[in-house]
Amino acid sequence: MTNQTDEPASNLTAHDLGLRGERAAARYLEYRGYEILERNWSCFAGEADVIAFDGDTLCFIEVKTRRGLDKGFPAEAVTRAKRTRYENIAACYLHDHHYCDIAVRFDIISLVVLDDHRAFLRLHTNAFSAGE
Repeated sequence: MTNQTDEPASNLTAHDLGLRGERAAARYLEYRGYEILERNWSCFAGEADVIAFDGDTLCFIEVKTRRGLDKGFPAEAVTRAKRTRYENIAACYLHDHHYCDIAVRFDIISLVVLDDHRAFLRLHTNAFSAGE
């Protein structure tokens, strides 16, 4: 993972580390063939880190970045409340963009920073379902 200033990951604030992780996640998704529609899309219910098409499935993707595993794997931070919020964000997005009869999926990308230039990335496809 590199950033615009090449500042070491250990010196970044949590917010800047998160933004750096989101950029890396978007690049990874594009590499995998996802069509990125939105990054940091906001509505009254909250913010979706990435909204993208994977084929004809509309994906809402939460990105979690951590410097290590002392607080657990990043995906573990997506609690039931966070999942419910993502469902509400998806409902707002679908309403605003007038999608009808479309498959929707909720994914999580976990990034664990290994050093200033490397991170472990895991894509959790269909990480949770509506109403879970």
